[in-house]
Amino acid sequence: MKLAPNRGGPRVNEGIDTPQIQLIEASGENVGVVDIDDALARAQEAGLDLVEISPNSDPPVCKILDYGKYKYQAQKKAAEARKKQRTVEIKEIKMRPNIDTHDYDVKMRSMNRFFEEGDKVKVTLRFRGREMAHQDLGIQLLNKVKDDTSEIAKVESEPRLEGRQMVMVLAPR
Repeated sequence: MKLAPNRGGPRVNEGIDTPQIQLIEASGENVGVVDIDDALARAQEAGLDLVEISPNSDPPVCKILDYGKYKYQAQKKAAEARKKQRTVEIKEIKMRPNIDTHDYDVKMRSMNRFFEEGDKVKVTLRFRGREMAHQDLGIQLLNKVKDDTSEIAKVESEPRLEGRQMVMVLAPR
């Protein structure tokens, strides 16, 4: 069973070029240090491949196993790891200082949904025209948002003024 030397993966069969290796049988039994020719003969006899498991040790550790099955298992493990990882997104909620109660409730419901999905929320409060003179109303509104979400979210960055808008970032607990 001759396999071409593959790039990026472990060395297999004739691709292993060290004269002596530490051999592990297909059953998991440690045979010890053997010549590469003897190990290849044993793998051939078992109808399996000789795969280099630990190339950096001295001598390299090789195991007799089905290389196709080994590659398939590694692929499945990588796919499972990819499936489990999740990127945290930052969702933005925009408000005005004199927002109506119903509009506020709608924004709070969507904010709660974002927290349940594990996303961060950036609350942006935009001031227009003479509203800039009443920044205290904006701070009161952002404090109300902070209080309403205190059980499910924590403040990641306190309210701060950036030009004509006030920004606060909340993260799920």
